[in-house]
Amino acid sequence: MKPVTDSATTITELMIPSYANFGGKVHGGIILSLMDKVAYVCAAKHAERYCVTASVSGVDFLAAVDVGDLVSLKASVNYVGNSSLIVGIKVIAESIKTKTVKHTNSSYFTFVAIDEKGNPSKVPGLVLSTENEIRRFALGKLRKELAVQDKKEFSDLSKNINFSTEIKKWENENCEVKQ
Repeated sequence: MKPVTDSATTITELMIPSYANFGGKVHGGIILSLMDKVAYVCAAKHAERYCVTASVSGVDFLAAVDVGDLVSLKASVNYVGNSSLIVGIKVIAESIKTKTVKHTNSSYFTFVAIDEKGNPSKVPGLVLSTENEIRRFALGKLRKELAVQDKKEFSDLSKNINFSTEIKKWENENCEVKQ
């Protein structure tokens, strides 16, 4: 068992002009890449081994990030299963000029710990010491259960979909079907 604090990780990076998109803001892909990096470090520290990103859920872009901002990405292990870990990430952008601080992104990355042969590997359990850690673990467990349920429901629905029937329901959709 390991405490959440043992693997909690923060990375801070200056947003430079080469990170800008055509709108003059930091490209979302840059932020996602940094999120994956900090989440990996957090997961690998907890698992004490190589981890691979299995899924990303709930990527919420709440505010734009400006060139020149200092972006801090805070990651902590929220939930552990047998070989999987859910890492929560919060992204904060700070303007040095205006002294404004804003929460720009949140997300949850699921990792699987991998052994030397490339097989899933058992991860240490998680010691929950605060109400916030208990809340995050409970929500992580729920997030995992819902992901399994969603996958099954989507699979079941996609196996039974009748495209001719579906097309008839698309009157108000922004598409045109030409057959």
